[in-house]
Amino acid sequence: MARHDAGKIIRSRLAAILALTIICPTLVRAASPEPQPVALSERTISWSTVKYATTEDNGFVDGSLDKTVIVDRTFRAHVLENRYLKVTLVPEFGGRILSIVYKPTGHEQLYRTEVGVPYGMKAGNFYYDWLMVYGGIFPTFPDPEHGRTWLKPWDFRVVTQTASEVTVAMSITDDFAFAAAPRKFTGERGIAATYYVTLKADRAALDARLVLRNTQPRSIDYEYWTCTTLAPGSDPERPHTIAGAEIIAPVATYTTPAWSANIAAGDVRAEAGAYRFEKLRWFRNWPSMGIAYAAPDMQGGNFWGVINHDNEEGIIRIADNSVTRGLKMWTWGFPSFTGQADPRKAPSEAQPYVELWGGVSDQFFHSARLPASGEVSIAETYSPTVGMSDVTQANENILINLAADRSTVRLEFFSIVPEVPLLVTLKQSDVVLFNQTVMPDPKNGNRIVAPVPPAAGGEPVQLTIRSSDGNPLIAAQTPVK
Repeated sequence: MARHDAGKIIRSRLAAILALTIICPTLVRAASPEPQPVALSERTISWSTVKYATTEDNGFVDGSLDKTVIVDRTFRAHVLENRYLKVTLVPEFGGRILSIVYKPTGHEQLYRTEVGVPYGMKAGNFYYDWLMVYGGIFPTFPDPEHGRTWLKPWDFRVVTQTASEVTVAMSITDDFAFAAAPRKFTGERGIAATYYVTLKADRAALDARLVLRNTQPRSIDYEYWTCTTLAPGSDPERPHTIAGAEIIAPVATYTTPAWSANIAAGDVRAEAGAYRFEKLRWFRNWPSMGIAYAAPDMQGGNFWGVINHDNEEGIIRIADNSVTRGLKMWTWGFPSFTGQADPRKAPSEAQPYVELWGGVSDQFFHSARLPASGEVSIAETYSPTVGMSDVTQANENILINLAADRSTVRLEFFSIVPEVPLLVTLKQSDVVLFNQTVMPDPKNGNRIVAPVPPAAGGEPVQLTIRSSDGNPLIAAQTPVK
């Protein structure tokens, strides 16, 4: 036997022995229970706002705002539920996903305001010349800055309802206009939108698909943005973003409008007027409200979201961001958290949440073109995470955080299908560092730490994760630092 071949075998055996000695309590677990059927139900929910009035075409009535009076509104909500998620939809107010509760922890992942407060009246910033935040996830079009349908009722229908899957659709056609809209809102009418929302019995994530169809026989200019208001790991009764929140996105640089340049203080300047996306990842470093755009755009990165490092819970959107290539980031600033008051005693529009947007253009007021009778389809997956400090790669099956140095490789992962055992393999060149079947842990996530033998060298560490039947779920590699 050649000397170098013997060395390979010794290193491989040594690595395998070391891998077997690591502490990983999820290697052996009792068999998971059978998937529970997906349930679909209806309920009435209440939402409080301060007192105000609007015209028939949704313009704000001057002088109608009274913050000393709180009124209750009721909506018909539709609830999708499986073993892992409880999802609340409110078609009547913007076709939105209002709530995603992750049942293994009992925590809310989305923000919703306790008392709605109109703001921006007659400032020229929004299509109806005012805005009020409710929260959740919702489509916005054909204009930027929340579009025209955020307060409109969307039609609701059930597409599929079986024990293994429920798919519903919320839809609206933009065949209306507000005569007093500020002049900068120039999006053309004629888009029919349908938002499909799917919950499957075996998945710990929510799947959605937004379809936009041009009903006009000519091409039109438009903008589309998915607006998400995120507050992962929150109390379901009063969700909000806290000091430990970090924006997770594979973005190196960002730009900000001149009016909000103060939010970039402390971040290093990059080329072409951009800044390195470092300090501003953290909610606690936002000094005030402002806008940050991924620069020049998402550049193909397929995920973004927020992780709450106080309890290592997160919510991540996974999508084909060659379609929604823009990422807009917004908060009211960290003072919205440190200075928050009882919203029923001192109602305010400035609340602690992280607002992330995925758009078909790179920035607001940069329109895209929808061909005559054309169609755009945007598939999304919204996955909670637990036990993950970061995300380095994600797809519709699994999210991972992979890093290595010359002595250790560290892997955190969250499986979107927690009932399927996974074969996890870590290799460096031909040296196997870890190769075992692991049962996903939906409450704590999975964490694997494996030693790297000194003789293995400095080659990248390669990861593959397969299902128990050998189906590849994700592959990645990381340099040794």
